[in-house]
Amino acid sequence: MLGFLKHPVVLSVEINVNLLLLAVAGLISRLWALSYPRAVVPPDSLGCPDDSPLEPAGAAVHLEENQAASWAGGNLHLGKKPGGGMGHRGTRSRAAGGCFDEVYYGQFLSLYMKQIFFVDDSGPPFGHMLLALGGYVGGFDGNFLWNRIGAEYSPNVPIWTLRLLPAVAGALCVPLAYQILVELHFSHLVAHGAALLILFENSLITQSRLMLLESVLIFFILLGVLSYLKFYNLQRQRVKYMGLFTYILLLTMAGMHSWQLVGDRSLPNVSLLCHLLARGLALVVIPVATYLLFFYVHLTLLYRSGPHDQIMTSAFQASLEGGLARITQGQPLEVAYGSQITLRNILGKPMPCWLHSHKNTYPIRYENGRGSSHQQQVTCYPFKDVNNWWIVKDPGTQQLVVSNPPRPVRHGNIVQLVHGITTRYLNTHDVAAPLSPHSQEVSCYIDYNISMPAQNLWRVEIVNRDSDGDIWKTILSEVRFVHVNTSAVLKLSGASLPEWGYRQLEIIGEKISKGYHQSMLWNVEEHRYGKSHEQKEREVELHSPTRISIGQNLSFMAKFTELQWKILTLKNEDTEHKYSSSPLDWVTLDTNIAYWFHSTSGAQIHLLGNVVTWMSANMATLAYVALFFWYLLRRRRNIHDIPEDAWWQWVSAGGLCVGGWAVNYLPFFLMEKTLFLYHYLPAVTFQILLIPVVLQHMSDHLCRSKLSKSMHSAFVVAWFSSVYLTYHTFRPLTYGEPPLSKAELQNLRWKDTWDILIRKH
Repeated sequence: MLGFLKHPVVLSVEINVNLLLLAVAGLISRLWALSYPRAVVPPDSLGCPDDSPLEPAGAAVHLEENQAASWAGGNLHLGKKPGGGMGHRGTRSRAAGGCFDEVYYGQFLSLYMKQIFFVDDSGPPFGHMLLALGGYVGGFDGNFLWNRIGAEYSPNVPIWTLRLLPAVAGALCVPLAYQILVELHFSHLVAHGAALLILFENSLITQSRLMLLESVLIFFILLGVLSYLKFYNLQRQRVKYMGLFTYILLLTMAGMHSWQLVGDRSLPNVSLLCHLLARGLALVVIPVATYLLFFYVHLTLLYRSGPHDQIMTSAFQASLEGGLARITQGQPLEVAYGSQITLRNILGKPMPCWLHSHKNTYPIRYENGRGSSHQQQVTCYPFKDVNNWWIVKDPGTQQLVVSNPPRPVRHGNIVQLVHGITTRYLNTHDVAAPLSPHSQEVSCYIDYNISMPAQNLWRVEIVNRDSDGDIWKTILSEVRFVHVNTSAVLKLSGASLPEWGYRQLEIIGEKISKGYHQSMLWNVEEHRYGKSHEQKEREVELHSPTRISIGQNLSFMAKFTELQWKILTLKNEDTEHKYSSSPLDWVTLDTNIAYWFHSTSGAQIHLLGNVVTWMSANMATLAYVALFFWYLLRRRRNIHDIPEDAWWQWVSAGGLCVGGWAVNYLPFFLMEKTLFLYHYLPAVTFQILLIPVVLQHMSDHLCRSKLSKSMHSAFVVAWFSSVYLTYHTFRPLTYGEPPLSKAELQNLRWKDTWDILIRKH
């Protein structure tokens, strides 16, 4: 039984030396002096005074020596909205601190290390989790103020480990490029060419060496492509949402391959079913499960209340430790007649707000000459305030306290809402709203002894009910208030009232209400059972915190759905930035980004592509498209210029490379956000893979004579030499070393639109 122990167990391992050498070369190029730079000084529009002596954009930027030094300690907030940096990514520089977007991701990293909840609309949380892993490995405690531009990283910031994962991801893109072309059945020479182009691409090196996520995104895109190609070839013998477009491309390719299998009558039905199920499992089930797993870990780790709570619903906020949960812990679950409540609008736009009233009345006449009811104003107020409290009253009694036992309010019940402080009833009538004349004014009723009776009955409709007998619940129920007399629905218009309304948000009665728009939905956030019969005692009660008890817990899927929707729909107030650019600028490399500038030596780092590679990629794309349609047209006339195997290899490579470029580039023309050159890097990576494919095709099928083949080979050698020479020329701007003189920097400004930072003295 134990006879196998008589002989040694031998394992044989095949090592692809090509892949190993390419991986080592990639690691050397990305990991060399990875901790450099460690500090920051903002160049030009990255934070300099308005009167600084800088030349206009599109020319070399000249810095006065004393000015460059003075910027080292300044404060800078770039493209960052208040409340945690939820705007477009900011910019930093100088040796020993964060560079450009490192300040943006660093804020989220600190929140992650402290397990504080946040929302970032740039993509799913996996990228942040990877950066947090680097922080965890390096022992980072999250204590660093990322909004202090010019401050050196403190010793507790493990900058090497924070930059390590992006660098490794960028390095592994080199062997991945090689292997992808091998799986497309191109020669090892062609595969080496693609890998070396990735290796010597300045922009990819720069982006990999900082605490940024583009290199991670590109790595997983290429890994996904390679995995599918290997899966497809075996039969014959996801960080940011831009990766979604590549995923769609792979699904399209899988669909086409599956359609071919369906038409293969030699394939048994059982085998066909297995093929289709395997594709469904590999391309749908596993990715969706993995995606949900990332969010599960994300939400499990970030359980504490944070700076972005307010954009989430009350139920989500109450599920976090601290914040609203501290206020609402122990609240009664069921809303009853006599309950004291605050009502938050579900929409949360243009900002979270609560139904509110105060003693001020609407003006008798508005500026446009229209009249009002002169009743007490009702608004939506974006801050917690005692005037946000309302009492749920039974129209059949005068009682404003909860009975014993409490009588819960159910779906379809009629209620009156009494403002807690002023004791006036929520009312609407056939008077035009101040800013929305086609809707009704909402007010708290004042009896002026004129022919305008109170109309203060509202029907409670629980939108997310399970049955018509559902009870109105704190936080969990989404409620619509329908006016009994006019059928108008209580709604947040979103418009800001003038000075007389203290710039608070307008509340209206919407007469025509189709569906359940979130602006019409409300939920009870704070809730207590009222006990005081006298108004003075009731006011004291309204000012006191809630103390009774019931916990609120959301399921993972409920939290995931809400967070995913917020990420997809959150719109930031992006503004123009000196280094922002349009998609058209990327193709011709008419733009760059100054990532870092040293205040004394003048050394600097720029995101700048290898010009020869980028221009060659554009020409390769044009050549491929022209040849593809030429071949297609001639094949339509039954003229086959190249063998059938070569044609399908040509189609597959182009579908992947040109398709990958298109799906990662064209969507940016439809996006309303501030764009930067780094957004183009996934697309240009696919273009780079196409260059050796086109060169090999020209050699094999267009160069017919020995002379033309020799000339083509000589051209390729000369061209590749120019690629390496360009890489080496711009290497000081890629790594930040060595510092260059003024003349050397001027010589590197190959385009007038590039902003190269040059001292005047």
